[in-house]
Amino acid sequence: MSNVISEGDKAPDFSLATDSGGKISLKEFAGHPLVLYFYPKDDTSGCTKEALAFSAAAAKFKKLGVPVIGMSKDNVASHDRFKAKHKLNLILASDPDGSVIESYGSWVEKSMYGRKYMGIDRSTFILDGKGRVVKIWRKVKVLGHAEEVLSVLKDL
Repeated sequence: MSNVISEGDKAPDFSLATDSGGKISLKEFAGHPLVLYFYPKDDTSGCTKEALAFSAAAAKFKKLGVPVIGMSKDNVASHDRFKAKHKLNLILASDPDGSVIESYGSWVEKSMYGRKYMGIDRSTFILDGKGRVVKIWRKVKVLGHAEEVLSVLKDL
């Protein structure tokens, strides 16, 4: 079973490969807030809608000085294709072994047609500049979510 982190907890550290062959780690964002969202799979319906919504709001996030990182178990090549196909304007991090996803409590038991399996819970975290979790959304509904995240950021 996954770890469960709560608002106010220290965010689990990470260092992962990103789209376009880069690397990213939590410590790079020290002193700045960060939006970290976990999604199940590149180029699937809900995940594409979510990525497009965050990407469409990229200028608003940038104005607030808040980077957005999407994370899944997909590899860097998959992220590159996904990003290019949909002209996404955000960072996609690859967590192929799922260790970071699990450390945020987003690797959960799911059920489809009565079959139980493990998968990524669509979830979003706002981290403050000190690396603390200030807001968590679990079982995210995509419609309006990016705007909701922006709204919370404006109030911080």
